[in-house]
Amino acid sequence: MKVLLLQDVKGQGKKGEIINVSDGYANNFLLKKGLGKVATADTINAVAIHDKAVQKQKAQEKQNAMDKAKAMKGIRVTIVASKGAQGKMYGSITNKEIADELNKLGYGVDKKQVVLKDAIRVTGLYTVTVKLYAEISTTIEVSVE
Repeated sequence: MKVLLLQDVKGQGKKGEIINVSDGYANNFLLKKGLGKVATADTINAVAIHDKAVQKQKAQEKQNAMDKAKAMKGIRVTIVASKGAQGKMYGSITNKEIADELNKLGYGVDKKQVVLKDAIRVTGLYTVTVKLYAEISTTIEVSVE
């Protein structure tokens, strides 16, 4: 029997998938507990349409990320840090401050996308990775003055 899962079922599948199970398992467990419903031709068609729309949306997001990565590649962001009398910085430069500067330039980056190996505590020029999408990242230069 073909069943559309309404919730994740351990060992069977995830929500929204259509699985083939025995009639007894479907009737006595999945349908009785509300974990699934019988997959008719209409539900199979609806799931196929939904999957196609999701794939199209993911492809569009990936393309947007690739375009943004090309536009951002090699740009330089300048951040002015507050320093003491001998030029030593107070605190450090965080990924949030770098993301804020990128947003001012119109790139729309979240602080979670900026990857810092270590906190920036000294003035200078640094190379920072910005992860825009799964497997799509670019590097930018951050100048701390």
